[in-house]
Amino acid sequence: MHESIRIGQLFPAQSAPLGVKSATAKPASGATEFQKLLDETELRFSHHAETRMKQRGITLKPEQLESIKTAIDQAEAKGARDSLVMMKDLAMIVNVPSRTVVTAMSGQSMQHHVFTQIDSAVVIP
Repeated sequence: MHESIRIGQLFPAQSAPLGVKSATAKPASGATEFQKLLDETELRFSHHAETRMKQRGITLKPEQLESIKTAIDQAEAKGARDSLVMMKDLAMIVNVPSRTVVTAMSGQSMQHHVFTQIDSAVVIP
């Protein structure tokens, strides 16, 4: 009376168990649109940027984060892909499509520094 069950017998090939997302499953269109909107308004920091900010003692206030988001919006409107965002004594390289700060440096680190692989610059007053 003891039978073995092989993988694939429990769930048909087309379906997955409840709570398990299929790699081919498509989210509802409303969820996709919401995620896209969320992605467009977020600001991310790469691991490298976070490390550099800690090393250089850089902290950002909420109003500075909003200014950076606005600068990214401006760069995006002009078709920028990789932008230098400068704010007082802070410089950041930002990948505009992914809204990700790639690296950041403070005033002392900026002296005699050449910024490469950017296609735009935004200066925040």
